[in-house]
Amino acid sequence: MDKYVTGAVIKKLRENKKMTQEELADTLFVSSKAVSKWETGQGFPDISLIEPLAKALDISVIELLSGEDIQNRNQSSNMLKSKFYVCPVCGNVIRSTGEALISCCGITLPPLEPEACDEDHGINVEIVEDEYYVTVGHPMQKDHYISFLAAVSDSRVQFVKLYPEGNAEARFKIDRVKKFYAYCNRHGLFQVLK
Repeated sequence: MDKYVTGAVIKKLRENKKMTQEELADTLFVSSKAVSKWETGQGFPDISLIEPLAKALDISVIELLSGEDIQNRNQSSNMLKSKFYVCPVCGNVIRSTGEALISCCGITLPPLEPEACDEDHGINVEIVEDEYYVTVGHPMQKDHYISFLAAVSDSRVQFVKLYPEGNAEARFKIDRVKKFYAYCNRHGLFQVLK
């Protein structure tokens, strides 16, 4: 519970908005004494106030609950800075083009950290006609497989979802691609630079 809507976070966000305790209290239909108690750590907001509190402070509920204010300073959305997230519960794959706070199935997901390819997760890239043909020499079993392949350029991310017992292969357009990724459901994200 050490990260649950701390008073310091509420105070910092309120002050950043140049809002008094009384103004925040009026917005939430509580007393200014209640806001003061939250900010001094003598109490917590009721769960029913979390969403209105986040809205009043211009922050997402996830950011408020985690105690982090995520600011994406990458305004140009450079695709080469893409980050991938995979939910361990449902397998959902999420991509961002900068700093983000991502959650799925009630879990806050860390960004995957790409590793250099090893002999079990080698990403092979060849040109076939006008496309990159990408393969990974990895078994595609029900419990251990390559979940997705991606090709990233400065202007786009090409993504192919793979499934067990299929082939670990995909074709991507040749379009200034700089990085290729393969995600193993057991060993994580691997990348190769072009």
